[in-house]
Amino acid sequence: MITSLSADRNAIKEVADAVEQLRKAMISADGLKLDLLASNELSYGHSGGQIQNKQEFISSFTNGESVFVNIEISNQTIRIIHNTAIVRHTLSAETNDKGKGPGNVKISILLVWVKNDRQGWELVARQAVKA
Repeated sequence: MITSLSADRNAIKEVADAVEQLRKAMISADGLKLDLLASNELSYGHSGGQIQNKQEFISSFTNGESVFVNIEISNQTIRIIHNTAIVRHTLSAETNDKGKGPGNVKISILLVWVKNDRQGWELVARQAVKA
C-alpha cells in the first residue's frame, strides 16, 4: 500500500519505481545502477549500527560482503514533501554474505529520496532497524 500527503500521484509512482530499481540492483549487485540511484552524499545505516557512505555501500554489494538472494518488501508507505520522499517498509530477505553463509533478515527500513533536476530521485539516506 502506498500513501501520500500530496496529491502528486506521479511523484509517488516515480519513487515506488526507484525503490523497486534499488531492490533489484541490490539483488543483482549492479554497481552501475546503485551508483545512479545513490546520491554522492548517501548515508546508509545498517540495523547493526554500521554507517556507510556511497562508495562503501556500493562496494559491499560488488565485493560480496552483502549478498541478497532475494528481497521482499511489504507495508510500504511513501510521503512526498516538496522534492523529498520519505519511504518506510519492511524488508524480508534471504542472504548469503561473504564469510557468513546463508541467512534470513527481517528489518524495518527508512529511505529518504530527493528529486533533482538532473536525474530524478536519488537516495540520500537509509536507516534499518530490527523489526
